[in-house]
Amino acid sequence: MEQQHYEHACIDGPLDPMAFIARLADSGLLTDYVVYERDDHWHVAGNPSAEIRVDAHTVRTTRAASDETAVPWTASPWQAIRAALDGLPVVDWNAFGWLAFELADVTKSPPASALAGEGGEEGDGLLAHLIVPRTELTVTEDRIHVRTLEPEITERLAKVLSACSEHTPDPVLRPVTVHGARKAYEDQVAYAVGQIGKGELDKVILSRSVELPFTVDMTATYVRGRAANTPARSFLLDLGGRQAAGFSPETVVEVSAGGTAVTQPLAGTRALTGVPETDTALRTELRRDAKEVYEHATSVKLAVEELDSVGIPHTTHIREFLAVKPRGSVQHLASRVATELSEERTAWDALSAVFPPVTASGIPKQAAYRLIRELEDRPRGMYAGAVVLAGADGSLDAALVLRAVYQHGGRAWLRAGAGVVGASRPSREYEETCEKLLSVAPYVVPKES
Repeated sequence: MEQQHYEHACIDGPLDPMAFIARLADSGLLTDYVVYERDDHWHVAGNPSAEIRVDAHTVRTTRAASDETAVPWTASPWQAIRAALDGLPVVDWNAFGWLAFELADVTKSPPASALAGEGGEEGDGLLAHLIVPRTELTVTEDRIHVRTLEPEITERLAKVLSACSEHTPDPVLRPVTVHGARKAYEDQVAYAVGQIGKGELDKVILSRSVELPFTVDMTATYVRGRAANTPARSFLLDLGGRQAAGFSPETVVEVSAGGTAVTQPLAGTRALTGVPETDTALRTELRRDAKEVYEHATSVKLAVEELDSVGIPHTTHIREFLAVKPRGSVQHLASRVATELSEERTAWDALSAVFPPVTASGIPKQAAYRLIRELEDRPRGMYAGAVVLAGADGSLDAALVLRAVYQHGGRAWLRAGAGVVGASRPSREYEETCEKLLSVAPYVVPKES
């Protein structure tokens, strides 16, 4: 198969990255696309040259309408995903996409057969969707760097940029009520506390959904929400009609091309009000709260054990411990754990070791999965999964999908959870979900007819 090489071009700024991305997303110039913000760089990938879809049994690679291969998987999909990417004819590829919460190693989750048909809230069986784009942009305030297999697109991108100076009216926001189904959620928390008291598990993250009674303008919501949030990563995607826009508070794993792997567990929460004196008092309370510190410390302990399983002996260490990070409407206790990957290990092994993250599942994970399936009324799908940027150079960056709005199949919804441990109070855990939902709910924009 003939190898394909990207052509490179630059479009000079200065520019407003968010204004350009909004124009581009709504222009129709890109079909399926992913926007992934990392360290003040917006990576935009669209017009797939190849797509990889994963269900409970198969990793399916599509290069064209008549060029599709399917590889079965049983114990783990990660090697099949990596092999599918390495087998593509695109030189120096980057892959973008999402992973469902239910996509987990058999060592940490039920057998794959138990997940069949549980591809998330949409129920279509899809557990992951990755693309290798024909066109990829890196957008900063200074310039747009273009990598493309379709050279004619560069001139059209420049036209999109020139249109950014045109005035657009401010979108109309529609208030979303985040308070609802309180008793049902508090009853679930109380039941989980009872299971923890019986020794069934140590921690579980329980979530609840908020249905939106209108179609969402995802691009406008992303722009408004990003202006009001302080995420570790942000993302906007539309793949196969499945849409999401979010402001991730933490990374699942960051792996450099040189083999350094870092994970960033966040656990322990207080509101962030915007009133300095109040926020300082809440931050002090958070650091002194025995329940919150215990919840965080147990999460860090498991993160150390997971990364240590794929690292060179004695290289796993805690880089940061019990810092407080502002994340939109809340503030979290935060730590960072790092290791150097063993020679025979790859970024996909590091992702496998920590996915789904402990801060969105529980301890031990397998027991937490069972309780989540028992108590939550729908599979999670993208919620508590990841949005991923992976490179042919061995690098990988995965953002935890939280603080997001989702849309697919005529439905739109928000979702948030809270970490439950033995000392949890149901009323407080419910309020925590409300605090987290307020990172997104005030910025949702309805789509005009």
